[in-house]
Amino acid sequence: MGILSNILAKIFPSHTGAANAGTTTTAQGPSTPPSAGTAPTTSTSGTTAAATPAVKPMAEVDVEQMLNGMAQNAGEKLNWRTSIVDLMKLLGLDSSLAARKELAQELHYSGDMNDSAAMNIWLHRQVMNKVAANGGKVPADLKD
Repeated sequence: MGILSNILAKIFPSHTGAANAGTTTTAQGPSTPPSAGTAPTTSTSGTTAAATPAVKPMAEVDVEQMLNGMAQNAGEKLNWRTSIVDLMKLLGLDSSLAARKELAQELHYSGDMNDSAAMNIWLHRQVMNKVAANGGKVPADLKD
């Protein structure tokens, strides 16, 4: 599991489980009716329609509210809004330079990895974009 996956799993802990549960339930539905001649066609159409809503009902996660709440209980001042290091610390992840370089490689950073300040700014923006792309409600000023 990559670092970005770990970040997303911390922010969306139920996404994977809910999506898999919906898929499993839907997959079991058409297994029973195939014995009837006309039922499979109707069942298959019903399954397709049922599969789509199974993924969509997941509520959008208000990332700002969630992370602000976590920051209040962190025991130290963490500025997750501007610092990738603080964001990773807040989520309980390794925020070392090596971990950030690994994340940069994972996200295809093309800049100088020895310029950690520029890399950190880029990483924070990319992570916020990925969180938003995965269903997170991220403040507009934190993403592209």
